Amino acid sequence: MNIRLSLLWRTLILLTIFVVLSQITVYFWIKRSVTDHFEVMDSEMLTHAAFNLRKSTYGIEHSSESLNRNYNNKKGLGYGVQVFGFTSDGQAIASYSQIAVGNQNARDNQSDFRAFNLESYGKDSINILDLMSEHGDKQFELQLDNRPYRSVIITSNNQIYLLALPIDVHHLYLHQFSLQLKVILVAMTLLLLFIAAFSVYWGFSPLTTFIQKMKTINSEQLGERITVADMPSELRPLAESYNIMMSKLEDNFESLSRYSDNIAHELRTPIATLSTQTQVMLSKPRQISEYIEQLHHQHETLEHLSEVTNNMLLLAKTQKGLSQEQLKDVDMDSLMTQLIEYYELLADDRGIHLVKSGEFAVIKGDKGLLQRLFSNLISNAIYYSKNDSTIKISAGVTDQTQLNIVIENQTAQPMTQKEASRLFERFYRRANDQDSKAEGTSYSGTGLGLSIVKSIVKAHRGTVAALVEDNWIKISVKLPLPKLS
Repeated sequence: MNIRLSLLWRTLILLTIFVVLSQITVYFWIKRSVTDHFEVMDSEMLTHAAFNLRKSTYGIEHSSESLNRNYNNKKGLGYGVQVFGFTSDGQAIASYSQIAVGNQNARDNQSDFRAFNLESYGKDSINILDLMSEHGDKQFELQLDNRPYRSVIITSNNQIYLLALPIDVHHLYLHQFSLQLKVILVAMTLLLLFIAAFSVYWGFSPLTTFIQKMKTINSEQLGERITVADMPSELRPLAESYNIMMSKLEDNFESLSRYSDNIAHELRTPIATLSTQTQVMLSKPRQISEYIEQLHHQHETLEHLSEVTNNMLLLAKTQKGLSQEQLKDVDMDSLMTQLIEYYELLADDRGIHLVKSGEFAVIKGDKGLLQRLFSNLISNAIYYSKNDSTIKISAGVTDQTQLNIVIENQTAQPMTQKEASRLFERFYRRANDQDSKAEGTSYSGTGLGLSIVKSIVKAHRGTVAALVEDNWIKISVKLPLPKLS
């Protein structure tokens, strides 16, 4: 079972891992820093005490009494350092501890120094020779009477001295400091996670707007839009894209609605005509000539229905695009010459001349569809051109990437640019469509001819546009040229 966590939880989990690892690193770094600080401080104390001890014991006799007498007449070691004296063969002599530190009167008073009986520390547990062999002149930690000391061994006048600085206070402080640091870091971690959760939730809250908008979308509310100004800068591109998408959906839905209405209208009229004609013919017996005449009318109506149906199927086919297998080399010069020869007879009846000029080229495409494309354009130009006029068919290569074919004709009736921009809509007919045709023509199209043109051009990844200049209309078709290998 594939369970995908929400974006909020995924963000929190990753952030939790990062914060916990960071806090653990900070904890050990701070603890190590404080421990190192105490070790440096203890080391300096012992070094200073060792220096004072060497001065205090310089030239004394190897006896406990002389050591006591000489040591008590000195200023002392300071810092509460305890001293254990041994002979060179490891026999204990005496031990001392300075109680008062930094007080001149106390240093001058012999009672500030007192001799310790090594038995109380476990005389057998202090093997000075083993300690010297193990640690040399380096500092080390030592347990005496269950109390931790930082110690160092020095020699002076053939005597061995063990200097011991109690560090149990440091250990207690580090323990308490460690507990407090843990509490602080845990509290900070929880606080950071809470702030992060709130920030992520608040940061993603604008997405709720999208969700609510999407939930309310239906065919009656396609005009709803996101207010881009209310979105944070990171989400504004998403909001703009959403609005553009909704605008396209709204336009396509309206176009589909009009298309459905137009299909219903286009099919309803001929079907109703067929039904009425059939009922009239069946209402009473008639002459054979009347039946034949009526069958001719019904045949024309059925041909119109067949043309509408075929055009709709062609539109559906071209809207799916073309596969690579359908794309073949098509010589546009040869194709256009064949079409002009085919339509010359129809054009000559009305004194219209078809003139081809320019540089045509070979493109990749479906020859049948391209033939249908330009056949629709040329026939449309003939039917809507003035009598005794010229239809210009020119071509040229633009930017070495496109073949631009332009078909120009002089219209029988004036046309605006707004009307020209709607020529490629399905079932679109001008309000004065009958007047737009030239005199003597009985052409009645389906309203899908130029829609098919646009669909075929789009399937070939090209563009088509209509431009009106005076009484001339120019249809420009741009098709991509094959890429040079």
